[in-house]
Amino acid sequence: MFDIEGLFLSVPAILFGLTIHEFSHGYAALILGDPTAKEEGRLTLNPLKHLDPLGTLLLLLPWTRFGWAKPVPINPANFRYPLRDLAIASLAGPLANFLTAGAAGLVFRLLGVFGVGGFFLRLAGYFVVYNLILGFFNLMPIPPLDGSRLVYYLLPPELAARYGQLERLGFVSMILIFVFGLPVFRYLLLPLVWLTARIFTGQGQWF
Repeated sequence: MFDIEGLFLSVPAILFGLTIHEFSHGYAALILGDPTAKEEGRLTLNPLKHLDPLGTLLLLLPWTRFGWAKPVPINPANFRYPLRDLAIASLAGPLANFLTAGAAGLVFRLLGVFGVGGFFLRLAGYFVVYNLILGFFNLMPIPPLDGSRLVYYLLPPELAARYGQLERLGFVSMILIFVFGLPVFRYLLLPLVWLTARIFTGQGQWF
């Protein structure tokens, strides 16, 4: 049976998760010397500035749970150490999702202590789970996901150049994500999501 309440509760969690993810990319880039996101009006917590309509819709669908936001523009030429700083700016997005999940987990526990359940408890749970999903998924080392930036930084220059070509073949990258990324996420990372959610909230799978 389709969970209408679950869909309703997932919307704010997903919107905030995508927004804080992209904002953190841009903010980290600004700190590291690249003002591109700020100059283009993307250094904001307004979700309308970050959402990709199709990517958001797919993330909401229960049979996909795969989506994306509009990438924040980053110009590595403005960085002092382009490869390193790009990796840092890229990892700032997943880190923001993990911090959000941790904060939501604390709220979840506090609501339980004060005997508050139902809508607000489940909403806090959705903030935990969806931010963990966004964080772990984006850490996969498949271009153009954030984890690929760290791999690109760590590889020797010749291998990094070949690896970076995958991102330039945008359609091929998307096929790789669908063919390899989704099964890896479902069978390896999704159990990690629920394990982490249990650590943050003190409870097992609740929806």
